[in-house]
Amino acid sequence: MNSKLKFIFLFEALVGAAFLLMQCTSAPKENIEIGAEKAPATVFVANPVLVEEKPVGKLAIGDAAPPFNLPGIDDSYHKLEDYSDADVLVINFTCNHCPTAQAYEDRFIDVVNDYSGKKVAFVAISSNSPIGILPEELGYTDLSDTFEEMKIRAGDKSYNFPYLYDGDTHEFSLAYGPTATPHVFVFDKERKLSYSGRIDASEKPGTANGEDLRKAIDMTLEGRSLPESEAQTPAFGCSMKWAWKNEYTIKTNKAWEEKEVTIEKLSPDGLADLLKNDTDELLLVNFWATWCGPCIIEYPEFVTIQRMYGERDFQFVSISMDSPGQSDKALKFLKGKSSALPNYIMDTEDKYKVIEVVGKDWDGSLPITLLIEPGGEIAYRVPGTIDANELKKEIVDNALIGRYY
Repeated sequence: MNSKLKFIFLFEALVGAAFLLMQCTSAPKENIEIGAEKAPATVFVANPVLVEEKPVGKLAIGDAAPPFNLPGIDDSYHKLEDYSDADVLVINFTCNHCPTAQAYEDRFIDVVNDYSGKKVAFVAISSNSPIGILPEELGYTDLSDTFEEMKIRAGDKSYNFPYLYDGDTHEFSLAYGPTATPHVFVFDKERKLSYSGRIDASEKPGTANGEDLRKAIDMTLEGRSLPESEAQTPAFGCSMKWAWKNEYTIKTNKAWEEKEVTIEKLSPDGLADLLKNDTDELLLVNFWATWCGPCIIEYPEFVTIQRMYGERDFQFVSISMDSPGQSDKALKFLKGKSSALPNYIMDTEDKYKVIEVVGKDWDGSLPITLLIEPGGEIAYRVPGTIDANELKKEIVDNALIGRYY
């Protein structure tokens, strides 16, 4: 084959490949049928952005359910009409991080189980914008409200309902107008609103059983209307995190970055006293060094953790294992990470004295992280790099912290 023909064949092959690539990447974000199953045409990637303030709707009893087309944690898109076979549709606007939402989580799961086989469909939607949430607002949780973290929470709790994401621009949630998380909407067979508001009137787990929601579902199934005074109730919980409400987020982040960062020298005896944790707080201690690659990569997670739980019975302390003469180098690193918290550097070159204080369970390798309860009991030990999600879960599920008010 001469060079001209080779060039023609190569050119045609490239054109064909490009056409196929265009067909794949331009496919609509909808499910495509493959036999009896659905598969996502494209993989959804969340992209929360700042949006201009928009009017928030408020559905009245009898209003039609606004349409939606939203990605779920199953990586498929879900539409309002997907649930047309149900005589009742319940939509719960909720989220990961809110303590009230977490307090009602098991009750909602129980309601879904109890109405299985009764032609009632359940959907949960998280409409919070992740860019509008500060670490300081996450003191009762291990997770924020990103799409990927929604998947984690759903797995942790074995959600038995679709969990959809509308946190990029709130395109569909604004039409419903949820005021807090959680806020449930109940629609009849014709998808007219029959109830809007709380799940029940008692936030604390174990004190109620979703009475308001159950009554709304039962009466809607029977074709009866709720009394006017009961058809719409307040929905107590965390305010919605709309993407235009970020002025406070920007201000708070800036204030944290401007906080003074210092470092103090600590003796082995001082370390021993510190690890006794003679306080009423949960103490998190991380041993690190500027020459330790994994240490400096994971370190920002600890600053976030302090910001998350610092207003509760919690304190994070960093301890540099750099040589005492490298205090300025350690401080420079800490300032770059906005580590405005108790920072120490050991005042001895003898690393084995430090290891002896920490205990025989430490082989001397860095990093190492200890979660210490009052009185010095180690509740959680991580030799090596942390799994940030697991560590946050250990903290928030400790009896000193907890997920509820």
